[in-house]
Amino acid sequence: MTQTTMSLILDRRIDEPGNIARLRLRAADGASLPAFTAGAHLDIRVQDGATDLWRQYSICSDPSETGFYEIGVLRDPESRGGSETLHRIAIEGARFDIEGPRNLFPLAEDAPQSILFGGGIGVTPMIAMARRLQALGRDFHLHYCTRSASVTAFGDEIAASGFTARVIHHHDDQPATKLDIAAALPPAASGAHVYVCGPQGFMDWVIASAEAAGYPNDRIHREYFSAEVDATGDSFEVVAERSGITVTVGPQDTIAKALARAGIKVTVKCEEGVCGTCVTDVLDGEIDHRDRFLTDEEREDGDQICACCSRACGARLVLDI
Repeated sequence: MTQTTMSLILDRRIDEPGNIARLRLRAADGASLPAFTAGAHLDIRVQDGATDLWRQYSICSDPSETGFYEIGVLRDPESRGGSETLHRIAIEGARFDIEGPRNLFPLAEDAPQSILFGGGIGVTPMIAMARRLQALGRDFHLHYCTRSASVTAFGDEIAASGFTARVIHHHDDQPATKLDIAAALPPAASGAHVYVCGPQGFMDWVIASAEAAGYPNDRIHREYFSAEVDATGDSFEVVAERSGITVTVGPQDTIAKALARAGIKVTVKCEEGVCGTCVTDVLDGEIDHRDRFLTDEEREDGDQICACCSRACGARLVLDI
């Protein structure tokens, strides 16, 4: 999917339960937008005063729709400021710089069965996936997990979707609706694919359950929208091979920041190792992976690093930059 930079207008805002704003973005001239596939996200520039951040939000609208994109934004007081600012400045008519769409969480459209797990705001890519699977006539179920019915967003959207019978709601405050993960997962031999997005603990639990049930890694699909990451550690050197510059990454530093001080720019957006924007090729050295973006296979190859959070296991890394 080609990544495009554009300026879009906020055409509609709907405040959903659970401090979630559903935002509809259009081209100012009404032109068609670049097509996207289920699971794709947008990078949105959040600017207000001293705040200038890039944040990623999954597209929850129908992939067949080219007139607008819709995203859901959780107002999270524990975030690093992006969601709070976006909720404040997301006024109908406001203009936003957008990069994308990008899809790092693609749907295997030919799977015999798809099981979707959305925790809270993590349901947004699942709604787009459910729309696509419904259009294809595929077998799927969406398990939508929230704290309570009163904070469950997108109710009207799901009710009018045509796939509401395939959605199973689970609420923390209603024990009778508790998610039985073992029952929700078809036998691994069925060839089913599992998709999960939501809070880190929820995702880790679903992934571990699928692995324990015998699902291979290539049929467990995940997208972290945030992660608790410890980017600190012992000092080490980074050699920027093509630039001919060596920098020291201190205990409280990151590779990207150390390189930036030396005049070498590595584009960073999420700062948590979940979006993949800062992935850089490694020519030599052992990597201490701290990210949630690279697959186990990519980590084993040892030739890529998320420069926003990962570190060196030894005294030196050589990067192809």
